[in-house]
Amino acid sequence: MRRGGTDSYVPGHGDASYDVEHYGLALGYKLIGNRIDGDATLRCRARANLEFLELDLHALRPAKVFLNGRSASFTHRNQRIHVKLGTTIPAGEVFDLRVKYAGSPRPVPSRVLGTSGWEELDDGVIVAAQPHGAPSWFPCNDRPDNKATYSIAVSAPSDYYVAVSGELVSSRRSGSATTWLYEQQSPMPTYLATVQIGRYEVVELEADVPLRVIGPADRDEDAFAAGFGRQPEMLAFFVKLFGDYPFASYTAVITDDDLEIPLESQGLSTFGRNFVSDDWDAVRLVAHELSHQWFGNAVTLTKWKDIWLHEGFACYAEWLWSEESGSKSADERAAIHHARVADDDGPDLLLGDPGAELMFDDRVYKRGALTLHALRAEVGDETFFAILRGWVAEHTGGNVTTEQFIAHAAGVADRDLTELFDAWLFSVELPELPKL
Repeated sequence: MRRGGTDSYVPGHGDASYDVEHYGLALGYKLIGNRIDGDATLRCRARANLEFLELDLHALRPAKVFLNGRSASFTHRNQRIHVKLGTTIPAGEVFDLRVKYAGSPRPVPSRVLGTSGWEELDDGVIVAAQPHGAPSWFPCNDRPDNKATYSIAVSAPSDYYVAVSGELVSSRRSGSATTWLYEQQSPMPTYLATVQIGRYEVVELEADVPLRVIGPADRDEDAFAAGFGRQPEMLAFFVKLFGDYPFASYTAVITDDDLEIPLESQGLSTFGRNFVSDDWDAVRLVAHELSHQWFGNAVTLTKWKDIWLHEGFACYAEWLWSEESGSKSADERAAIHHARVADDDGPDLLLGDPGAELMFDDRVYKRGALTLHALRAEVGDETFFAILRGWVAEHTGGNVTTEQFIAHAAGVADRDLTELFDAWLFSVELPELPKL
C-alpha cells in the first residue's frame, strides 16, 4: 500500500500519518561532479498507528534506512522512500528514522509547477525549493504544515562560503574542506530550508537584529545602497507595522549569477546579481522578500491553495514601503495594479483557490494585495494594522488557512466582513477599487 500525498497542488508529496519534529542533516558536497553524500536523522512522532511510512527523495539514492537504530526494509520508487517498519508504532509515539543517501542532486520537475530545488550555478549552488523542491537534497516529509527544527552541517571546498537557513554555530576547516554547522530552532517547513554555496563575502548591516548581505565582492555600491543597503530601514518599518521580527537574524544572499526571480527562505532570501539595482522593480523585491519573514515563514499556509496569504501580504508590504520611502503611495500602487489586473486576459482566477497552474500567477500577488487594501479601506488604518500584528502574534510558528484569517479580521474589526472577502477571494469578477 502506498499513500498519494497530502496536497492536490503538489501531488505525491508528504505523508500525513506522522510528523517530523527535528531534522539532523550532515552533507558532504563536491562541486566538481555535483555529488552529495548525506546522512539524515529524523526525529518523528506518529499521528496514527504506523506499520509503514513514506519519505520524499528525488534523484538521490538511499543506501540504508534505520528505525531507532535498527536496519529497516525499504523501497525507493517514484521519488518516494517506502519504509516497512516491521512493527506497529502507536499514535503519539516518538521514533528516530535515519537515512544514508548519495548521488547528484538536481531540481525536482513538475509539468505544472516547473522545476525547483538544488541547482548548480556557474560557480556554486542555489537551493530554491518552493513549493516542491526540498526532496532534491534531503529525505523529508514534504508538507508545508509539518514544521520542524533543523541542524544542518555542510562540508564543501574551503574557498566557498556556505549559507543555510539557520544560525551559524561553527565553521571548521579540515584539509581542503570546511564544515559549516547551522541550527534552525524556529519551526520551519521543508520548502523553506535552503543551502547557498558561492565565492562570497559577508557585509554586516547595522540593525536591531543581526542583518547581513552575503555575495560577490565586486558590486555597484550605489545600486547596492538603494535596495539592500536600506534593509535596516525596511526592517524597522515592518516591525512597526507587523510586530517583532520573528527570527534570530536575516540574511540576503546575492548570487554571482543573474536569476529570474528572488526567493525567500526562513531567515534568508536569495537574489541574483541582476537585482542589485536602484530600479523600483528591484528595490520592491528586496522589501517583498524581507516581509515574507512575517507572512509565509513565521506564519505559514496549511495548504497551497491559500498562497495569497503569503504573496498578497508580501506584495502589499512593497506598496507600504513605496509610500514610506517617498515613492508612490499605497493608494497609487493599488490603482495601477487594479487597472492591470482588470486588463489581464488570462484564465479566470479564484484567489481563494487558484489551482496549481495559477498559484504563482501575478494576479495572485496583486489581487491578494488589493484584497488587503480593500480591507484597510473598510476598517481604517488603526484596525487594519492591529489585524496584521495580531495575526502574526497569534500564529507565529504555526500554519493557517484563509478561513482563519477571515475570522481573525472580523473579530478584531468587530464586524461581519463576509461580503468583502467573498467578493475579493471567492468570486472571479474583480471588485471596484476602494480608496483610503
